[in-house]
Amino acid sequence: MNVITNCLRDKSSSCALVPFITAGYPNIDICIQALKVLDKKGADIIELGVPYSDALADGPIIQEASRVALQKGIYIEQVLYILKTVIPHVNAPIIIFTYYNPILVRGVDKFISEISAAGAKGLIIPDLPLEEVDYIIELCDFYGIELILFISPTSSESRIQLILSKSPGCIYLVSSYGVTGLRDNINLKIKHLADSIKSKTSKLIMLGFGINTTNQVRQIVNWNIDGIVVGSAMINQMMGQFPQTALNSLGKFCQQLKLCMNIASTQK
Repeated sequence: MNVITNCLRDKSSSCALVPFITAGYPNIDICIQALKVLDKKGADIIELGVPYSDALADGPIIQEASRVALQKGIYIEQVLYILKTVIPHVNAPIIIFTYYNPILVRGVDKFISEISAAGAKGLIIPDLPLEEVDYIIELCDFYGIELILFISPTSSESRIQLILSKSPGCIYLVSSYGVTGLRDNINLKIKHLADSIKSKTSKLIMLGFGINTTNQVRQIVNWNIDGIVVGSAMINQMMGQFPQTALNSLGKFCQQLKLCMNIASTQK
């Protein structure tokens, strides 16, 4: 059962809000509270990133959050603890975002079975080789996890077709070239790429990387997109703040984005 796809399909507005935060940042307790705040303030789905020292797709904000989390000893065991602690208290399904190496180190079957047992419903591996996709999908299907595959602006037509044919559910479309981070503008070519993908498949699309303002969200809601991922901008709300101020800022920002999406949806 593809819980993430179903959540995208059953969202309250025309587009789902998918915040991303790094597991264990700035510490375990605040991270758990942050997940609850995001759920309360409008998140339809939440991405939880596993801290990693060689995160090639991540920009400076997420890299810094990972560095802090790793310094505090946040590894897979601690991520599982966070999941088990918070999932009984939130409605939004949680996707684990991690690079392939930590999965290989722990053992692929063990990792997927553990995040499933802890309550995760989705898995994103940005550097997963296509040659490994079938094996990972088989394990994810067995443990009730939806594997979400990446399509980027640099993907060839043949690669896009292959990804669409293998994808068990929704697609993660990268909205910009390069790494994650705050950007002033969204590449309008992505709208045409999303339209092209939708013309080839009925699978739903989440759009992420670089989305950080209400104006950008308002623009994207009018595209052929089913979910918007906001990561660096979420983490940025918590940086350099006292814990309660950080949580208040995070909740306010999440609520603003969701309200913007709801209003834009009614104006389509």
